[in-house]
Amino acid sequence: MENVSKIGRLWTVDDVSEYLGVPVATLYQWRSKGYGPAGRRVGKYLRYRPEDVKAWVDGLADEVA
Repeated sequence: MENVSKIGRLWTVDDVSEYLGVPVATLYQWRSKGYGPAGRRVGKYLRYRPEDVKAWVDGLADEVA
């Protein structure tokens, strides 16, 4: 079986929170509003593909609010 570090792993809500520098509660609020990176349910768990999170960040407007 391949090592998880070689194949990568899905990110948890905590991982995405840390990567984006936003609270976990903000991620859940965004999700309920249809905003933010795409997450997927894996059983009872919410998981994110790292490439989806990075693509979402790359797609944000370059202008500063």
